[in-house]
Amino acid sequence: MDTRLHPLALALMLFATCTAASAQAEAAKSTDAAKPAETAKTADAGKAGDACENAVAETVRRMRGRDAQEVQFIGAKRSLTPTPGDELGVKGEGRYRSASGGSVPFTYSCAYNAKTGATSGALFRETGATRASAEKAWQPDLTHVSPAACETATAAALKDKYPRVGRIVFGSDSRQLRPASNAHTSLEGKGAVERAPGMGAVPFEYSCEIETGSGKVVSVKTSD
Repeated sequence: MDTRLHPLALALMLFATCTAASAQAEAAKSTDAAKPAETAKTADAGKAGDACENAVAETVRRMRGRDAQEVQFIGAKRSLTPTPGDELGVKGEGRYRSASGGSVPFTYSCAYNAKTGATSGALFRETGATRASAEKAWQPDLTHVSPAACETATAAALKDKYPRVGRIVFGSDSRQLRPASNAHTSLEGKGAVERAPGMGAVPFEYSCEIETGSGKVVSVKTSD
């Protein structure tokens, strides 16, 4: 049996082998080229989510002040949607712990610009009645809380701050009670102080943290 290959058959075999190798190389190139694009897309999504959550957390703290503590986000609830232009729409859910200890859930939305890295339109909306019930649940215990003790401690703090302090006046109608950490009570108010005799009075704000059970003033803060 003649096992020699005809020159034409040999040429066809070589052509087929080269064509298959070329196709495999092109496919490999396409796969390698797609990987950086996919990586970049994932990175943009991560940046968008993180940037928007930072912006929303800042908005929550600015709007709720001391009542918003430990702002957290639920990663599994985050979703991203392309919008016209270079922006990504980010939506999700989170929660924060109120000063009274209750957990307040909220939903949020935000836009992220992939070109500039800036965020805009950071909004949040508290859901359910958790916030209202948490606020309603706290009732100040006035049994041992004394505004006079707080004002005395505040006056002492102002005298330490201004050794030549003159007259100190407290506005009784400005007093506010709020829940504080460690089950304490915060008494806040406003007043006016002469930093030295003969000087004009300047307004100031004060805050006392009080042990609710004993009435002891734990700390005093003033700002003027």
